[in-house]
Amino acid sequence: MVRWQKIYETDKSYQAGIVKAVLEDSEIIAVIINKQDSSYNMFGGQEIFVKAEDVIRALKIIQDEITFE
Repeated sequence: MVRWQKIYETDKSYQAGIVKAVLEDSEIIAVIINKQDSSYNMFGGQEIFVKAEDVIRALKIIQDEITFE
């Protein structure tokens, strides 16, 4: 059984897409779970999950390679 762990959360869907793409470029399978409620003001967020064995590597990639400034 594959164990998934949340490694990133954002309220901006484009950021979630960028993080997922960067992780996949590094051959890490990433899944976006959309928890936004589009009915009222788009509250909620997007969560990115990776396999438990990829967590440390994925967090390092996010820290070293991705900035949203």
